[in-house]
Amino acid sequence: MIDLNYIDDLARRLSSLVPAGLREGREEMQQNFKSVLQTGLSKLELVTREEFEVQRAVLLRTREKLDELQRTVAELEAQLDNASTPQH
Repeated sequence: MIDLNYIDDLARRLSSLVPAGLREGREEMQQNFKSVLQTGLSKLELVTREEFEVQRAVLLRTREKLDELQRTVAELEAQLDNASTPQH
């Protein structure tokens, strides 16, 4: 979720950069800036830091489980190789 206060602040800063001769419509311009920013940012499909960290933790646990399964498979394969090797 995008912080709307940040967008409001950014729109205010953009409207303050407008030359003095064009400032009559400053409030309208600020609303337009805000609308364009919201539309543009919503298309980016951004996630919050919290959502990112949750998915990162899930991926880490999944990777750890995969490593454990790979070790187990390697051990089982080694046991099969030893069992199928003819004993003299």
